[in-house]
Amino acid sequence: MTQDQGGTAARTLSGIRAGLERVEPLETYGRVVAIRGLLVEVAGPVAAMRLGGRLDVEGAGSAGLIPCEIIGFQGDRALAMPFGSLEGVRRGCPAFVRDEAAGAIRPSPAWLGRVVDALGRPVDGLGPLANGPEIYPLRADPPPAHARRRVGKPLDLGVRCLNTFLTMCAGQRMGIFAGSGVGKSVLLSMLARYTAADVAVIGLVGERGREVQEFLQDDLGAAGLARSVVVVATSDEPALMRRNAAYVTLSVAEHFRDQGAKVLCMIDSITRFAMAQRDIGLAAGEPPTAKGYTPTVFSELPRLLERAGPGVGEGTISALFTVLVEGDDHNEPVADAVRGILDGHIVMERSIAERGRYPAVNVLRSVSRTMPRSCDPAFLPVVRRARKLLATYADMEELIRLGAYRAGASPEVDEAVALMPRLEAFLGQGKEEATSIGDGYARLAEIVGGS
Repeated sequence: MTQDQGGTAARTLSGIRAGLERVEPLETYGRVVAIRGLLVEVAGPVAAMRLGGRLDVEGAGSAGLIPCEIIGFQGDRALAMPFGSLEGVRRGCPAFVRDEAAGAIRPSPAWLGRVVDALGRPVDGLGPLANGPEIYPLRADPPPAHARRRVGKPLDLGVRCLNTFLTMCAGQRMGIFAGSGVGKSVLLSMLARYTAADVAVIGLVGERGREVQEFLQDDLGAAGLARSVVVVATSDEPALMRRNAAYVTLSVAEHFRDQGAKVLCMIDSITRFAMAQRDIGLAAGEPPTAKGYTPTVFSELPRLLERAGPGVGEGTISALFTVLVEGDDHNEPVADAVRGILDGHIVMERSIAERGRYPAVNVLRSVSRTMPRSCDPAFLPVVRRARKLLATYADMEELIRLGAYRAGASPEVDEAVALMPRLEAFLGQGKEEATSIGDGYARLAEIVGGS
């Protein structure tokens, strides 16, 4: 090839390259054909869409692009639900098909101290987030059971009644079961500040909008927020946002676990996650079952909760999930399902809160499935003796309060009555107060003795 021919070929290739750069990228889209409540029906290239995939629906005027998720198919139409308001969407609006990366986030250590929404976008006004190199899918599978390590050593939660009577191990998953207004949020804030963990990842699912800033500033505080990532989806946001907030919380926790960190993951509340999944399932046409909950609720709960726990490496996710029991019914469907999945449950009772003892934990109805193995063997007799005293008093409490019990009738009851004020003081704790596991055992031993 001569020099002239070589130059001509180079110019031709350069021209082709420039032409290709000017070509608009191919974009696949369908059209909105119907809207039923929060359900959007999209017709078009259904074969290019997938369950759980993303669509961006173009609204009229200033509405912009509204992200949606495909939750099902019916005939030649895709059924989608929005992550935002459908204001401005009309029949015939284009719905652009997006790739799989829309269902993933890229967390990094720069996320510490930040507040994000259910799509991983910053909402604290502190500027954009620095993304990490690895992509974490929102709906990841739990680690394989045969490859996971066992739970680790006892984890210091900083709360006396939990450290002593319900000792939790690193990598354990516990549920906090309570009705509304019993003090779950305050207990969570104490755990976020005082638990001996490297990182705290907190998911506020369906939280009251008014209480978000109160939780961040008053309960969590600057020191607690500095080592935390907070994911927020308030109660007024669509069901997809409330459900995704739980997924994002676990994905962020998995990132830090994979870095070898001891992660404390907390979600308030799993019940609102279940309610959001129920709304999505009903919109997709699923049949309602117990209390209106759809079958996918009870299949998604274990997939979400099993993601917490020990990993295959050094990192662990120790998890605390709150369960809002409706009407103080601790046997309602969601509470019953969650209790069967987790490694223990902490029961908070309204009657204890009403008499002014916080945290309002009923230790007799609460269980840690790692006990007694996780308890210090030297103090195990102390814990058993304290439980026996509490149980003895609980059996006779009604007679004692009515004045029907006579002192001297039973030495065991007399001892329980004498020690109950000190035990109540031990179980109560201010939110600005922290007690280590060792100090808690020692203080309990002073009250009840070791015999």
